Formats: sequence, structure tokens, C-alpha cells
Amino acid sequence: MTGQRGRLKVFLGAVAGVGKTYKMLSEARRRLSRGEDIVIGLIETHGRPATAELTEGFEQIPLKKLEYRGAEFHEVDTAAVIARHPEWVMIDELAHTNIPGTVHAKRWQSVEEIRDAGINVITTLNVQHIESLNDTVFEITGVRVRETVPDWVVDTADEIELVDLTPDALINRLRRGDIYHEEKIPQALSNFFRKGNIVALRELALQRTAEEVDEQLHEYMEAHDMAQGKLAREQVLVCVGLRPMARKLVRRGYRIAKRLQGAFDVVYVRTPGASLTKREQEHLQSVYELARNFGGKVVELEGDSVANEIIRYASQSGTTVIVMGQSARSRLQEILKGSIINRIMRETKDIDIIVVADSEEDAA
Repeated sequence: MTGQRGRLKVFLGAVAGVGKTYKMLSEARRRLSRGEDIVIGLIETHGRPATAELTEGFEQIPLKKLEYRGAEFHEVDTAAVIARHPEWVMIDELAHTNIPGTVHAKRWQSVEEIRDAGINVITTLNVQHIESLNDTVFEITGVRVRETVPDWVVDTADEIELVDLTPDALINRLRRGDIYHEEKIPQALSNFFRKGNIVALRELALQRTAEEVDEQLHEYMEAHDMAQGKLAREQVLVCVGLRPMARKLVRRGYRIAKRLQGAFDVVYVRTPGASLTKREQEHLQSVYELARNFGGKVVELEGDSVANEIIRYASQSGTTVIVMGQSARSRLQEILKGSIINRIMRETKDIDIIVVADSEEDAA
């Protein structure tokens, strides 16, 4: 590992086909013409002639060949990239899942190792693959995206460039066969590439890019001791339990904290003497891992009253926003035992409370 970590530039798009790879290669050509040492680690042309033409003239690091279930696949050869040690390397599709037998399970992990070696990386990413947006994308499209990139990876990017295309232009490109083969076009148009989906995903991509600009401005103002940069940071508290929606709460809490440019804690309250099943323990660990991937602090509390413990912790930690799920108690249970949410709202009047709706697909 060299002393200085490699830079990361991400070409971000709303959906496939907006031209991220083409834009990346176009920039790479300009760098090459200026004499910069830039190579191809892996490019997915998807059979598009214009994209394939742009790869000509670049040095291509040989890909790693792997056999899996009787077929041959090609992945980024991380070791070969590091051995060649160019100034810049292009690696397409950051969210890709590597074939079993590769050193890393995910392509973003290969990119991180390459950056650790002091090599700059240019890559591409669709907004639906950003982990914290997983629930939002499902609500928009009805599709649960399984390949995701942790937000902290995107957050470490030195530059995020939005590659934008109007919904009508994208749909025309799809109909011409510029994105998928002819047999896949009708299904794409009636599912993921419906105009409403594209509009909403485009808005997400614009928001994510705007957040990056806001964060850079905030860091600049802090570094230059400007007034807005010294404002008190918000503190978000996410309350999770054993229900499947806990992961959704963590993602929502992270998004809120990021927009507020604050920190967030994830809290679970154990009841004394209560034992968890193996499945419940695994569920909690997966929730904790997700929270830590987002840079959150995980806290386990213990007490007979969930509400009391949350109120106490919120008061001591300087919490400004509490994120909770809808109550799992029935109306009768709330009458007999009281509502946790109502109790917290009554006793934390200086704290904003956000109650997140439950849904059938929150287990993912």
C-alpha cells in the first residue's frame, strides 16, 4: 500500500442506458490525449458498437478467467491492475457481484483494494444500487434490488458526475435496441422502464448528486471557519426491534442523518431475562452490520420499559430526531399497556419523532 490512497470518480445514472460507460470512456480519451496513464480494468460494452469503438487505443489489463457451473466468466484481475500500477484505471459497474472463486465477493471491494494501492479509479453506478435507497427504489419500482453498494463507498468518492437523459429520450433509446436485445424490450418497457419509474429514479439520482454538493460545501465552510459550517450537528436515533422492518428503519435513519449532515445511533432495548432465538440473534446482527456499514453507532440497552430506556438515552446523547416503526401492539394492548410511541412523544417534546410505515417487503 502506498502512502496516498487512490481517488474515486463515479459516473452516476438513474437507470441502465443513460450513457455512463460512454461518458466514462469519453473522459478517459481526453485524459489519454493529455498524456495521462489510464487503462481499462474492465468495460461492459453490452454489445453497443459506439461504446466498443471508444475502447480502442486503450491498454486493457487482462481479465481473470473463472469457470462456474460449466461456463467461463471474466472478472477484474485486481492483482494484475495493482502490479501494472497505472495512474488511472476504468472499472465499469461498481455494484456487480463477482463470480464465486474471485478474491472479493463484490466488485466495489476490488475497487477499494486498488485504491488502497494508490491507484485512481473511474467507475459507473446506477442510483438504485445505493444501499440506503433500497427501500425507496422498491417502493417506486416494485423491484427489490439485490446488488447494492454501501453508502460509505460512494461517500468516499472524490467526484460524482451525474449522467442524465430525459425519460422520453431514454425510452426511445430502449425502443431502438440501444440498451437491450430486441426480445427483452417489451418486458423492460412494461416493468422497470415505465416512464413514471424513470422520472422517480432520475429524481433520486439528482437528489443524491445534490447531497454530494451540499456536503462538499459544508466541509469547505467548516474548513474555512465560516458560520454555517459551525452549526450544531443533528443527532438521529433509530429505534430497532425484532421485526423485519428494522433494516428499513436503519436505511431511513441514515438518509435523514445524511440530509441533516448529522450522526446517527441505532438502539435496541433488551428486556431483562428474555432470551432470543438463533434466528432473532442473526436478524439483530444483520441489522447492526448494516448500521455500522452506514457509519452508525450501535447501542444495546436493557430495561423493563422500552420507552423509558429510549427516552433516557435520547436525553443523554443529545438526540434531535428519533426514527421509529409503527407500533406492533394491537389497539387492546395499547389500552392495557400503553403506546410506546405516544409515551416517547409526550416526554421528548424538544425532539422530532418520525414514525415509518410498515410494509410487506421490509424483510429484505
